Formats: sequence, C-alpha cells, structure tokens
Amino acid sequence: MNKSIYTFIALLCLLAGIAHGQKNIYTTTGGEWIFSWADANQQGYDIDVITRFSPVINIQSQVHYDKTDKFGFYTGLNLRNVGFIWNDPVQPETKHKARAYTIGIPVGFKVGDMTGFHLFGGYELELPFNYKEKLFVNEDKVSKEVYWFSNRIPGLYQSVMAGIQTPYGTQIKFKYYLTNFFNKNYTANDGQGGTFKPYDGFDANVFYVSLSFQILKGTSFYYTRDKK
Repeated sequence: MNKSIYTFIALLCLLAGIAHGQKNIYTTTGGEWIFSWADANQQGYDIDVITRFSPVINIQSQVHYDKTDKFGFYTGLNLRNVGFIWNDPVQPETKHKARAYTIGIPVGFKVGDMTGFHLFGGYELELPFNYKEKLFVNEDKVSKEVYWFSNRIPGLYQSVMAGIQTPYGTQIKFKYYLTNFFNKNYTANDGQGGTFKPYDGFDANVFYVSLSFQILKGTSFYYTRDKK
C-alpha cells in the first residue's frame, strides 16, 4: 500500500509541474452522474449485475491546455464513488453491493472544437481510500462493512476513458477499469480459527457511462518570458 501511495503522489507532483510549464492553461470544476456495471464472474459462474446509479459524491477538477483551437490536453484531480451491484450466483435472493471512493489523476487529450463539440480520451490512475460492502437477503440488509485503505481492494486502479463534450460543458463519458475491482489474494478470518480468500476466483472489471457537468470554469493563465 505504501508503494501505491508514493507512486500516486509522485505522479500528481509530476503532472502539476508539467501544467505549470505550459503557456496557456485553464481550469474546470464540476460533478458526474455515474451509471455503472461490471464484466464479472465468480468461480466460473457468470454474475448477474444490476445497474448502479451514483450521483454523489463525484467531483471533477481539471486543468486544460489547449495547444490549438482544435487540439488540447487535460489532467486534474477527481473524487469518485465507483462500484457495482450483483446477485449472488449460488445463494438465491441474495444481493451484494460494493463501492470504493477513489482519488484519481486523469491524463487525456481532446480533439475538435475546444470551445464547442469535441471528443476526448485518456487514462486515469485512481487511489481507493474507502471501501464499503453490503449484503442483502430477500431485499433486507443483513450486513454492512466499511474500511479505510482496505486490502480487500487493490492499492491502485487503472482505467481508460473516452467521451464527447458539448459547447455548454456537459460530457458523456464511457470508462473501463483495467484493474480487477477486488484483491483476489486478500485473506480473511473464517471465525473458526482458520482463514479463507473471499474474492478468490472473483473477476470483476467495472465499467460505466456517466453524465458530467462542468459548472465552474477558471480564468486562463498566460506565461511569458521577458525578452532581453
């Protein structure tokens, strides 16, 4: 976990330095409504996944560099609530919900009209810091577990994304997580003096479609060199 955190901080510092060196940058801040699913199977069983809607708390703070009026780059710092819901493949009338709060750093590019419709795509590295898991039987909640910096999930998530932005700052985005949602090597106590791996054989790659809103746009900054 410590190596993951150090890697994440190092990338954040590197991107901040790159952004500062650009001639023209501006910032945007907004929210994101996420509809998520997962490509999942457990011990050879296909998982019946249910649509998960998470309108809060998802905050996107981005730094943009428009190299021309048709091409640009962006990075930033995002807070995101991501997860999925599924029916147990073995136990009838049993449903699970799992989610992680993450802090992410995107690195992407933009093509099109920088002040109007344009396409964007990129990669994001996310640090999960809070994990929650719920169990429902016959629609009644029977357990809820919340953990900070849990080993139940990976130390870092990697994902790729693509989308379109309108002239009014609204974005439609598709995102796919390359990293398995769970840490399959996590070992837990079974309550009888032994141990087991609750996520062994559980493959789950979360993906989502989101509607984003850029509510605030910062002032452009220009950096110039004095001529001698």
